[in-house]
Amino acid sequence: MKAMVLKETGEIYSGKKTGSGLKKRPLELVDLPVPAPGINDILIKVSACGVCHTELDQIEGRIEPPKLPVIPGHQPVGIVNKTGSGVSRFKAGDRAGATWIFSSCGNCRFCREGLENLCRDFKATGSDADGGYAEYMVIGEDYALNIPESLGDLEYVAPLMCSGAVGYRSLMLTGMQDGRILGLYGFGSAHHLVIQMAGHLFPHSKKFVFARNPKERKLALKLGADWAGDIDEKPPEKTDCAIDTTPVWRPVLYALENLERGGRLVMNLIRKEDIDKEYLIKLDYTKHLWMEKEIKTVANVTRKDGKDFLALASEMNIKPQITSYPLQDANRALLDIKAGKIPGSKVLNISEDE
Repeated sequence: MKAMVLKETGEIYSGKKTGSGLKKRPLELVDLPVPAPGINDILIKVSACGVCHTELDQIEGRIEPPKLPVIPGHQPVGIVNKTGSGVSRFKAGDRAGATWIFSSCGNCRFCREGLENLCRDFKATGSDADGGYAEYMVIGEDYALNIPESLGDLEYVAPLMCSGAVGYRSLMLTGMQDGRILGLYGFGSAHHLVIQMAGHLFPHSKKFVFARNPKERKLALKLGADWAGDIDEKPPEKTDCAIDTTPVWRPVLYALENLERGGRLVMNLIRKEDIDKEYLIKLDYTKHLWMEKEIKTVANVTRKDGKDFLALASEMNIKPQITSYPLQDANRALLDIKAGKIPGSKVLNISEDE
């Protein structure tokens, strides 16, 4: 099978820097044997895989990859090709996919309480185990998701496996209620789905979007935002809760300043970059934190999040805006994410490479 493999980490070339240690093509296209499923595993013939900013964090070393070389990709969807002898939930020909959670211990306090995302033995798809930047991948049936036929073309389902599922978790963690005001900082793959969820679940709520890219602000208004402005612009009203998906620190201060008393800011990303960390020196307790404001982070995703979100996505007929790339152009997709110029989700259409 063909696969895009990460063999070593290093900063991806952005067009703004030159020098040693910068990798314009961090992933290498290689031929590998098709993996064999274990007793409780399924083998998925991957149709499409979403491309995520987390892969940039892996490649550039903000997340130290526990497995190298590794096939990245934690938003794969496709058709079950083969099953292990102990599998009962899937059969060949079923639609299936995977999220960021590849496995957990199943026995610790966090797993028993439904917080398997916090398990100390949490294993991540495309990081601890090979993921979906390939024509085939293996995952345990207990951690795979059934993809409803009602969701249609698998190329459009791929972003739902992370941007959708983790975006759903972040929205639930805000404590959002109908009639309150939601702020969204950054408007990439996750938030262009979150705004659609919020519109469906909280029809009487206002949604304010903060994004530096004018194209993203235009898309936000098209998808139901009541107001859209740049990161440092003042919204018409304070927000009751907010979600930050940006990789930098400056928006955090603006989000806290624009938060209503008793409001909560949820940070939905696995790492922040250090390029503007000095901005935190401007943090003012009275202005940004006082009056019982809260900050909460999103860590990973649970299987329940994936199942609940796919049911919601099917109910509301959610539709991501995608830019599609063939498997061998995964590096270009990653560069486009780093540049932040193309709104919506980036997807590798692997079925076209046959």
